[in-house]
Amino acid sequence: MPAASPPRRSSSTAMIDQAVALDAADPIARFRSEFILPESVVAYLDGNSLGRPLEVTRRRLAEFVDTEWGERLIRSWDEGWMERPTASGDRLAAATLGAAPGQTLVADSTTVLLYKLIFAAVGARPGRTEIVADTENFPTDRFILASVAEQAGLTVRWIAPDPAAGVTAEQVASLLSERTALVALSHVSYKSAYLADLPAITALAHEQGALVLWDLCHSAGVVDLHLDAAGVDLAVGCTYKYLNGGPGAPAFAYVAAALQDSLSQPITGWMGHADPFAMGPEHVRASGIRGFLSGTPPILAMLPLHDMLDLIERAGIAAIREKSILLTQFVTAIADEWLAPLGVVVRSPRDSAVRGAHVCLEHDDMDAVVRGLWREGVIPDFRPPRGLRAGLSPLSTSFAEVATAMTQLRGALLTGQAS
Repeated sequence: MPAASPPRRSSSTAMIDQAVALDAADPIARFRSEFILPESVVAYLDGNSLGRPLEVTRRRLAEFVDTEWGERLIRSWDEGWMERPTASGDRLAAATLGAAPGQTLVADSTTVLLYKLIFAAVGARPGRTEIVADTENFPTDRFILASVAEQAGLTVRWIAPDPAAGVTAEQVASLLSERTALVALSHVSYKSAYLADLPAITALAHEQGALVLWDLCHSAGVVDLHLDAAGVDLAVGCTYKYLNGGPGAPAFAYVAAALQDSLSQPITGWMGHADPFAMGPEHVRASGIRGFLSGTPPILAMLPLHDMLDLIERAGIAAIREKSILLTQFVTAIADEWLAPLGVVVRSPRDSAVRGAHVCLEHDDMDAVVRGLWREGVIPDFRPPRGLRAGLSPLSTSFAEVATAMTQLRGALLTGQAS
């Protein structure tokens, strides 16, 4: 594909012409037609919050109600539902995580899985008194880390990274010691899209005997991950962003095989029992990754995820990542050429090697601008106090769509729509 260089002329025509050329050269552009694309949505740049649904999912949900649920009823538990959390995890691991089977499951919410794995990790390092985390991480991560630290009598050593960048290996190294039980970070910053050096940080933590937990919510399905090769211990991620699982779709947990039977997770429900139907007086934990299950898994909610995994397998995660880089380059180039003179500042890394799949654009009037854009069917994301996140989901986002959104954004700023 051609590089996403800045438009040569400061006009919407130049930008749209370039977008058309990029779309024509895009090897995965054909997959966009498989998503539900209502005419009321002029441009959707919020795939980093909630991905579009696939057309096939509409049909699959109806078929599920008629057959697996409506006809087979309770028999479906014996015909596949019991294995759905781990089978879904294995598919997700192979398609997006770079992980071998038997280490990933789909169940619970991101919040619940974070709690389970953080609690298990610090319990596996008795005598160690510190957790390393950062102040710019997503609120849920920070809240749970602080809560577990309070419960366990630990101290959180907080890194305060540059909000426009993210946590570096050097910053992590400066806080690591023999007291460190866990390092817990996001792979891609939810604000700036900074892509942390996962292999290097993981290796540094291991040198001090600490475990590492990565939040993959903004990288799973859009960044080419290699968890096994990097020696990652633990990871959690959602499935409703770039994995298009739908609102409230279940999250996933990755636990390296070597750790599974040495960790003790705190929510011991019946589904994580070695014999779920024994109904005995005591909890006997299931071996392997099943031991991290708790209650009845959301079977119906896993269906959209499988449809998206079908698509990712067909497109290939490497091609998805390549288009992601070009999309973010395109937005950055437009911002520099067209929006910077209007006071817009790019708050995402310039280097594609350390940038995820969204671009943060800041302006004092961005809150009002985004509200105005939503009324026109152009849907980016706003993050206080002054940030617009352009979330670019490569399989469903076209370059023409981005050009349209940037044209509308510029128009709103020029005409004082925000005032």
